[in-house]
Amino acid sequence: MSGAHGARKKAGQPQQSNMASADPTIVTEVEELFQKRMTFTKPSAEEWRLPDPNDVLSQPRHEHGELQVLKESLNAVKNRLSDQDLSKWHWHTNSTNRAGKVVAAVRSAANAEICTQAWCKFYEILGTFRLLPETAVLSGELNTVHLCEAPGAFVSALNHYTKTSERTRYCDWSWAATTLNPYHEGNAGDATVADDRLIAHTLPWWCFGSDNTGNLMSQRNLLQLRAFVGNMRRVDLVTADGSFDCLDSPDEQEALVASLHYCEATAALLLLGPGGSLVLKMFTLYEHSSVCLLYLLNCCFRSVSVFKPATSKAGNSEVYVVGLGYQNKAEAKPLLEKLIRNYGPSMADREALFPLPLIPASYLQQHRQVCSYFHALQVHTITENLRLFSEMSAEHRQRLELIRDRTAQEYLQRFQVSRLPRGQWLSRSTVSPACFSVSAGGGPAGHKKHMGSFNERRELRALSWRQRMDRGCHATWVRSHCAEASGRDCVLEGPLPDCHVSSWYTIAGAALSAVKSSPFCEGGLLSQLNEGLAQGWVASWDRVPSCGSCQGSCGASTLSEVAPGSKSQARTRCLVVGSRSAWGGPQGHAPAFDVTFSEEPVFPGGGLLALHDGEPGYQRELLLCALASLRSLAPGDALLLPLLSAVTRVTAGLVFCLRASFRSVTFRCPPPSGRVGALLVCSGFCPEAAAPLLPQLEELRDLMGQLAGGPEGPPGPRQQVLQFVPMEDLLGAGLTEFLSAMNSAIVRQKLHLILQAGP
Repeated sequence: MSGAHGARKKAGQPQQSNMASADPTIVTEVEELFQKRMTFTKPSAEEWRLPDPNDVLSQPRHEHGELQVLKESLNAVKNRLSDQDLSKWHWHTNSTNRAGKVVAAVRSAANAEICTQAWCKFYEILGTFRLLPETAVLSGELNTVHLCEAPGAFVSALNHYTKTSERTRYCDWSWAATTLNPYHEGNAGDATVADDRLIAHTLPWWCFGSDNTGNLMSQRNLLQLRAFVGNMRRVDLVTADGSFDCLDSPDEQEALVASLHYCEATAALLLLGPGGSLVLKMFTLYEHSSVCLLYLLNCCFRSVSVFKPATSKAGNSEVYVVGLGYQNKAEAKPLLEKLIRNYGPSMADREALFPLPLIPASYLQQHRQVCSYFHALQVHTITENLRLFSEMSAEHRQRLELIRDRTAQEYLQRFQVSRLPRGQWLSRSTVSPACFSVSAGGGPAGHKKHMGSFNERRELRALSWRQRMDRGCHATWVRSHCAEASGRDCVLEGPLPDCHVSSWYTIAGAALSAVKSSPFCEGGLLSQLNEGLAQGWVASWDRVPSCGSCQGSCGASTLSEVAPGSKSQARTRCLVVGSRSAWGGPQGHAPAFDVTFSEEPVFPGGGLLALHDGEPGYQRELLLCALASLRSLAPGDALLLPLLSAVTRVTAGLVFCLRASFRSVTFRCPPPSGRVGALLVCSGFCPEAAAPLLPQLEELRDLMGQLAGGPEGPPGPRQQVLQFVPMEDLLGAGLTEFLSAMNSAIVRQKLHLILQAGP
């Protein structure tokens, strides 16, 4: 087995001179940062070969004694961190990270898009390995697929590399990516990367599957991804950067992500063309699942290396498996077909991929060497950080800062990082992303998921929901009574002149069981509300009494805001969706102003709680109400429409349509009716702007009716409309900020009522 080999250094003369005059121990330490690699060496005879597919997934998993000793040893060192405050520990390890200044240096020197640590890691991998096959470069056609890719740093780094490297500058590069859809309400917030700054601008390149979740561990989505990239003549590179949040179970990180790694590897073997390359993020390699997976890759690739980039924090378990020269694809086909039949989220939880007797001893020996090498590196780093956390001398700090400066310089020189003009970025649109900036709307500072030490977080999980709410960062804001209705200062101006309705399309998928996340609501707030609802504190919003100490909207005041001025000659009216009794009648308004009332949308089951406004019946009722209103209004009229919330894309789309049809839209929360939710205040109806929307909304109404079931409903699992206005439109011109502010106010109101009503 070959050990570490650094990439060819391309430093300029000034840098060489500086390094030569430096402390030789610093020079050596910086060089070694870029050489943390182990490459498997295959025996000359064809000893490493794919097992018979009949023997795959047929026997129980094996436990490797020597590897388990390494696992226990590493966990014993990690356990010393259990009492460390996570934020303080992260600050400390960031300050001791030898490559901690690389990201800032690259941002300054390269004008890199989405320049994150992930960007720098992948750029380092590109500069260390010859990932892009020579046949692809010579042909001038390069095709890549990126799995679990959000937020898109690997794609961005590859774009930067191909456009600044002499070798690939003239290649015609095509790419596709998949990831958990940050806009799908059924994807859990703690499993989804809520950073859409690239996705928002490049949606046509992302495949989320027919269920719109983007879940790679769905067999159907895997096969649809293959069809999605079917126009590529061949796939030259697959990257897979997936993981789960394992901070609450750090000792079992490898086992928790094993099935995901199996799915990523299976997808890569299915998609890659002969000679292609694979980059797969893994962690510790102690379990039999990892032993089997790396053996599979060694049987399928000409060369397999395990690499720890210098820009990967040395104290974590992250490594990248790099496979070069995909081969034996035809021979692997029967085994691959069996893997696809067993594909799914429990793929590594069943029988062993390969029985132990079918794995050669020569491979097992090299696998143990790999594990021992990276085990020693990680233990050394954690032990050093613990020692320095207690005390660090000024001399040591000075030496460490010199190493950090040298490492950043070496990175730029070694990988020849060049500046890329903004015009050559992947995203050049002015559309604002939703999830990346969602905390800007309407609420307190963004919720920090992991605070305190591991032991403190474990104690916190043992508390009741109410106790955790009182200790949380939103506690004061939620507990305080509403002094006045919010929303008056949040205004959407309309109508929209460039509403390209003809390009709209409808996305339907499996019916939501709960709304777990939203691009239009701060994630921490929504999670807290869902957790409270799961405790059974509320049976139905219809039966929750309003808080007597909160000051809601005044009906007469709201009506006066939409009344025409005394000089107005047009006789306009205001359509109020709701009961007349809640508004105190239209008395006191100008004679030219008529107020009429209509029945409001039904809230099935009080909103069905965790579905919020995602309940299909409620969405259809709301649509019917909006349609009837838009048909009946005259120029200049006003509309007051109550909403349960607008956390789903469907309801957000309806708000978009109202904004496109009126001169202004604001909201009030709590609404005058006293109901839970908000009131949309739409002023200055523009019939000519609304006219193109009506046919689209009528088609949406018909589709919702079909999906609702009944004799004419489709067979199979229940489906619902997930989106009908393109995300590019929903993300534009301030709508995201408006909806975030409104939903924050609504969720805060709901949490407030739960806490007020409970014991």
